Amino acid sequence: MRRILLSTIKILVSAALLYLALRKANFSDLASRIDVASLGWLGLAIAVTFLQIFVGVLRWRVVSAECGAPLATRQAMRFNLIGTFFNQTLPSSIGGDAVRLWLVARGGAGWRAATYSIFVDRAIGLIALAIIIVASLPWSYNLIGDRYGRSALLVVDFAALAGGAGFLLLGVLPWPWLRRWWGTHHLHACAVIANRVIFSRQHGPIIAVLSLLVHVLAVVIAWCVVQSIAAPVGFGQTFQLIPPVMLITMLPISIAGWGVREATMGLAFGYAGLMTNEGINISLLLGAVSFIVGGFGGLVWIFSAEKAARGAAPIEVPE
Repeated sequence: MRRILLSTIKILVSAALLYLALRKANFSDLASRIDVASLGWLGLAIAVTFLQIFVGVLRWRVVSAECGAPLATRQAMRFNLIGTFFNQTLPSSIGGDAVRLWLVARGGAGWRAATYSIFVDRAIGLIALAIIIVASLPWSYNLIGDRYGRSALLVVDFAALAGGAGFLLLGVLPWPWLRRWWGTHHLHACAVIANRVIFSRQHGPIIAVLSLLVHVLAVVIAWCVVQSIAAPVGFGQTFQLIPPVMLITMLPISIAGWGVREATMGLAFGYAGLMTNEGINISLLLGAVSFIVGGFGGLVWIFSAEKAARGAAPIEVPE
């Protein structure tokens, strides 16, 4: 009952935010700007999205190996593609993680190792995103003239950065109770693994490059979408606006980020002195690109051995 209630709330949040964001959208104008050249740019955005998924696979393999759940590259790529499909269909922007966890665990790694690999991978990605936003703050302040926009950017980013720093600090604190108490045992274990991966001489530089590249590719995807409708937005502006929007869209309060992404993108563009409607147009096309890539992931899932062998085993959705 609780899960059904949470899912219903997320659907209502998505619907409400989409209504607020799209009530002034000009769909006829957006449709009129889609031509053959636009399809080429959108095709490039889809291709870069697949590249982004593969880069994420390379990072996840390193993390999974440290968690005791080693994955082959092809296997990890399949799992990530399937995850993108369920990100579009489950009532959460991170629903695909639950399915990836299930796939890894059922593959023989065990539930604990599978959970650790997903959680640590997510945490490292979040830390990298927060670092990118902090590094770009001097330029973001020049772009965002509105004081409320600046304050919101600072609060969201430093909250994420503080959370990431606190998580890593948890892994180096010497207090024995952190390892024994049920409330901190697993979180402490994940923090230890994250520290080992990030600060490893062997894996640390690779993880750093891959983590930053994942988010840079997200900006490139958005830039391709911008070009597809010839929106008056520069690459530098895209680089400064997209990462904060990505950070907020990670909140599991809607369906695949729909509504949250559009509302946040419209606000971000407005604060930056750009056309709010252009932010919404770009957000809608980004959602369409994600939906198409998720469709490919759905095909991978339909023809996968895991689906055939699943039987009546349930897939747990994070609450």
